[in-house]
Amino acid sequence: MSTQSPATPGRVLVIAGSDSGGGAGIQADIKSIMAQGAYATTAITALTAQNTQGVQDIMNVPPAFVARQISSVLDDIGTDVIKTGMLSQRTMIEQVAETLMALDLPMVVDPVMVATSGDRLLAEDNIAALQDLLVNHAFLVTPNLPEASLLTRRDVDTPDDMKRAADTLMTAGAHAALIKGGHGTGRLVCDLLALQSGFEMFEHERIDTRNTHGTGCTLASAIAGQLAGQISRDTPPDLKAATERALIYVHRAIKAAPDLGQGNGPLGHHVPENAS
Repeated sequence: MSTQSPATPGRVLVIAGSDSGGGAGIQADIKSIMAQGAYATTAITALTAQNTQGVQDIMNVPPAFVARQISSVLDDIGTDVIKTGMLSQRTMIEQVAETLMALDLPMVVDPVMVATSGDRLLAEDNIAALQDLLVNHAFLVTPNLPEASLLTRRDVDTPDDMKRAADTLMTAGAHAALIKGGHGTGRLVCDLLALQSGFEMFEHERIDTRNTHGTGCTLASAIAGQLAGQISRDTPPDLKAATERALIYVHRAIKAAPDLGQGNGPLGHHVPENAS
């Protein structure tokens, strides 16, 4: 009796920080990627003392060791997609960019600057380095409204603001941009995907909950996982389809949140595929 080997899953290499509370960062990335049926490898850039109420401390990993983690993964397992998250030092940004420069791989850049709790995770003088070395080379960049404002140096609140911000990011070099509207205040959450072919607006009802810690990490990694799955099946990357599926997943995960902690709680990353 012959047995058929399982199909090789899509692979995502995540370069980001660790969240000791498990709701964001590397921990959310791994859970989100696995939920898309893809395989996650990691290069950890920082350790955080963090919970649902905020970030109490950060210890950065030496940049050279981050580069060593990346090389170790690529030399053996390889990857289909790169996803970057928290890079809190200029030297870290420069090292990661230098290590990735020779790779011809799609890169999803989550420009982690402002946490859900409002904590700043990237110093002002490091924003230009992140933009020049990674954001401007991204296959997809995924800022929330405050991050889009910091990157474009203008207020980003309305759908027209989001379109202008996306245009600015793409003119500077990004292939596509997803401006996330979760920080808005309306009844509907509007997320704008800007592609080379035009704009796509995704709308869904805002869920009244405090459990939104790690939504940005979760969404960017879900998109990366979807893209990796497409690539592993020799299918050209379809950002619209990947984003649409990832947004549905995040919406379900927010609804399935386990209600942990006293602050902004984590999502329910293991939400079933058919959950409503």
